[in-house]
Amino acid sequence: MTTPTDRRTGALDRLPVRDAVPELLRALDDRGVAVLCAPPGTGKTTLVPLVLAGLVGGGPVRRVLVAEPRRIAARAAARRMAWLLGERTGERVGFTVRGERQAGRGTVVEVVTTGVLVQRLHRDQELTGVDVVVLDECHERHLDADTAAAFLLDVRAALRPDLRLVAASATTDAEGWARLLGDGGPDGGKAPGEPAPVVSAPGVSHPVEVVWAPPERPVRPPHGMRVDPALLDHVAAVVRRALREREGDVLCFLPGVGEIARVAGKLGGLAGAEVLQVHGRAPAAVQEAVLAGAEGGRRRVVLATSVAESSLTVPGVRVVVDCGLAREPRMDHARGLSALTTVRASRAAARQRAGRAGREAPGVVYRCWPEAEDARLPRFPSPEIAGADLTAFALQAACWGDPDASGLALLDPPPAGAMAAARETLTAIGAVDAAGRATERGARMARLGLHPRLARALIDGAEEVGARRAAEVVALLSEEPPREYGDDLAAAWRTARRGGDPYAARWRQEARRLEQALTATGTARGTARPDGRPGGGGPARGDDAVAGLVAALAFPERVARRLGERAYLMAAGTGAELGDGSRLGGAPWLAVAVADRPVASASARVRLAAVTDEDTARTAAAALASDGAEVRWADGDVLARRVTRLGAIELVSRPLADPAPKAVRQALLEGLRREGTGLLGWSARATAVRQRMAFLHRALGGAWPDVSEAALLERLDDWLGAELARARGRADLERVDAGAALARLLPWATGEAARFEELAPERIEVPSGSRVRVDYGGDRPVLAVKLQELFGWREAPRIAGGRVPLLVHLLSPAGRPAAVTADLASFWKDGYHSVRAELRGRYPRHPWPEDPTTAEPTRRTNARR
Repeated sequence: MTTPTDRRTGALDRLPVRDAVPELLRALDDRGVAVLCAPPGTGKTTLVPLVLAGLVGGGPVRRVLVAEPRRIAARAAARRMAWLLGERTGERVGFTVRGERQAGRGTVVEVVTTGVLVQRLHRDQELTGVDVVVLDECHERHLDADTAAAFLLDVRAALRPDLRLVAASATTDAEGWARLLGDGGPDGGKAPGEPAPVVSAPGVSHPVEVVWAPPERPVRPPHGMRVDPALLDHVAAVVRRALREREGDVLCFLPGVGEIARVAGKLGGLAGAEVLQVHGRAPAAVQEAVLAGAEGGRRRVVLATSVAESSLTVPGVRVVVDCGLAREPRMDHARGLSALTTVRASRAAARQRAGRAGREAPGVVYRCWPEAEDARLPRFPSPEIAGADLTAFALQAACWGDPDASGLALLDPPPAGAMAAARETLTAIGAVDAAGRATERGARMARLGLHPRLARALIDGAEEVGARRAAEVVALLSEEPPREYGDDLAAAWRTARRGGDPYAARWRQEARRLEQALTATGTARGTARPDGRPGGGGPARGDDAVAGLVAALAFPERVARRLGERAYLMAAGTGAELGDGSRLGGAPWLAVAVADRPVASASARVRLAAVTDEDTARTAAAALASDGAEVRWADGDVLARRVTRLGAIELVSRPLADPAPKAVRQALLEGLRREGTGLLGWSARATAVRQRMAFLHRALGGAWPDVSEAALLERLDDWLGAELARARGRADLERVDAGAALARLLPWATGEAARFEELAPERIEVPSGSRVRVDYGGDRPVLAVKLQELFGWREAPRIAGGRVPLLVHLLSPAGRPAAVTADLASFWKDGYHSVRAELRGRYPRHPWPEDPTTAEPTRRTNARR
């Protein structure tokens, strides 16, 4: 009969990473750092820490800290290691995640989240008593993991050269980590630039068949958090197909909790199979049931987020259904919105997911996209540091003593723009000083284990409403409530208070943690009394007012004023709209906690907000307040007024009687650039001057200026400066003589301006004595004149210093076009006789001589002559 001890021993013996352990130990003895590359299921998360701690294999006892990217993975790893030792968690193997700790004096291996590790490094840079740190799943490139690695390399270089560091990756992309650990650690006799050793463990080699299962009809690509419902219908259909065609449990990868819930709903009534949901918000009992395996031979369908790619091993899986999507954090700095966004999963993630089907036996993966698209997928997931909100990272770096993170050993440097935005936020909430160094207040914020925005809301909110109520609202903001709680933050607060669902349980636990953390860090000075008044006195506030205040303190740039029935403008300048049926409609002011931007929409969609008022908005967003003169071009004229604003929200406006001339001038320039030089007074003469100048620029170039619209707008100061200095509005611009102003651009310095009339004459005297205006409006200058007035002229005149012949439009006695020529001599010789034959019968009173070159020019009829 097989005993539990035998099962545990057998499980340890079967872990493939066992063969790589000796090489790993040698690498750590030699260099103190190593990269362990081992596929999921090989035992890198469970066996390796036990060996490093001396709990398996008989080595010396060392204290090992294992950092996991997710709470669910940290708990699962600790429980698995404790089971392998025949113990319960909290004995020699324990774990610590936010709000929960199972570890004691005898704990040798402690599993923590990377966030907890960063917090611990801030409290104790030397990690007193810790001998080895294992950064697990570092290939996922979570920001906390990158930060922890950078801090640990600093610690090794300056304080603890004896601290051993292992970066464990589930993929073969280990070169970057090897270079980072090799360059970032203490010298230890290594050659400059020598990378850290890479130790590879073989994976389980069961083959996995790939079945391409794209939707029959195209589906819309993901945008923001939105996933096409047609894709989710298709994924559910593929799960049913897989159950019919294959044996074993099915593991289906979906991007988020919402998609998991929707696919679970579509699989309702599935005969002979149990549907389970695995994600960070799932109850602990469900998580444990999934990881324990099936009982009674009933098949299981496990719907999971990317947490099951490498962090967790789900036994019994023979089939994987991959929807091909993942979630990554993104920061929209222009709109002040930070959220997860849905993206195509990388090829590395697809390999990880497929490998789950071959852990215990040959398996199959159904990929819900066309095979032709596979090569176009990104090779690896984007590092979180490249697109996420860096406010928390910037505060951690400041508290570490490196405000711009330039001295940290990071695989990817933080984007300069994101760091600048983060520093601006931290400065506004008092977390850093003007030089970016952490203030005492910033250090307290960092110790709370919250995003700096939420830490600010907790600290300042507690001063106003008491620690307990502030902690409860911040706990709601730190983990967004389920959608069924609605979009009203105060109503969601009341629902959580009386709720018995898993979210409410987690919320209560987090609220208690935050209230205790306030006391521990010395930031709580008052506790709310039963009447709702803070301990330090002040007016009583109801739930709505408290929720509005705390949300506004957390997200001051998202305080929003009503514009229409469901439309609001946030202080950041982004429009926001409430959903249909929202109970928040009609509120003059909102504090928006969660928002995203739908496809093809200029406005954000409010997901969670609280009713507030203008006084609260002004208090919370005081850093965004401004009061001053505003002179700009608006609605076709100069607008001058004094405006009080809260960010982009206009609170008070009154006319400005005497605006600064410089500001007026800038507004006029703005108007001209926006609406063009048509704002000026363009008489017929001014237009003609511009056309003559344009002709000379085309014909002669050189000193003759370009007077096109773009060129004139580029040189407004050169030709319109004097008029702009005197103008105060549109009416003054309309009175400007544009022709006289343009004359300033003529080449006076070279003396060429004096030849303007000669080179581009306004009028030409023809043989009849008439002075006929030249039309410069076309590509070539045109002289339009009655044919009889040109008798005696043998050739058409030339202008621009004789370079350009005039194009002559010969008119009938009635002024209608009769012929067009630039070669008058040829016309008299060849064309005139046909024109004469056609027109002299129609105009018999006018002269039509046989030889026009010797005839007398005239403007008159024969009788009048």
